[in-house]
Amino acid sequence: MSLTTIGRLKWLRAVDHPDLLAAGTREALDRWAALDPTVADRVAVAEIDPDLADTAALTAAYDLPPAASANCVLVAGTRSGDERIAAAVVRATTRADVNNVIRRLLDVRKASFLPTDRATELSGMAHGGITPVGLPTTWRVLVDSRIGEPDTEAHGVVIIGSGLRRSKLALPGALLTTMPGAQVITDLATLSR
Repeated sequence: MSLTTIGRLKWLRAVDHPDLLAAGTREALDRWAALDPTVADRVAVAEIDPDLADTAALTAAYDLPPAASANCVLVAGTRSGDERIAAAVVRATTRADVNNVIRRLLDVRKASFLPTDRATELSGMAHGGITPVGLPTTWRVLVDSRIGEPDTEAHGVVIIGSGLRRSKLALPGALLTTMPGAQVITDLATLSR
């Protein structure tokens, strides 16, 4: 499936529409495209109603396959007074395994979701638009291996935040797993109930 035919959104080359990206997302996307020129043609952006940025509302309003949506959640824990933050990218049909897998990967006693105000402040991104593209380079970016696996319902695509509530990115899931700094983790997520 072409990126331009997913749902009822007008998908455009993201590198050509920096106004639809958070500053950090735009800079990271430009750096990634410089390393891999195919990124420019394979990462698309679409403008959306900011009130529809949450997954359920987005998929219903724009006729998007639910399996194509991916969530990027920010998780933190401390070890010897040192805060460790990671982004976990999982399909919206799954849940990040914070209490087991992510906690172990961060090597902390307890891991929990960053409160919304801290998540937006530290990431420089809007709530409902947080994306793995453009997060601080000191954070780990953990990507569930299911993101890169063929998914017929998702047509091989993932839809993620752009850093803003008013737009979304779409790209092949396999491409996201190659993003600089991404760590692909088997069973990072559990199936939603």
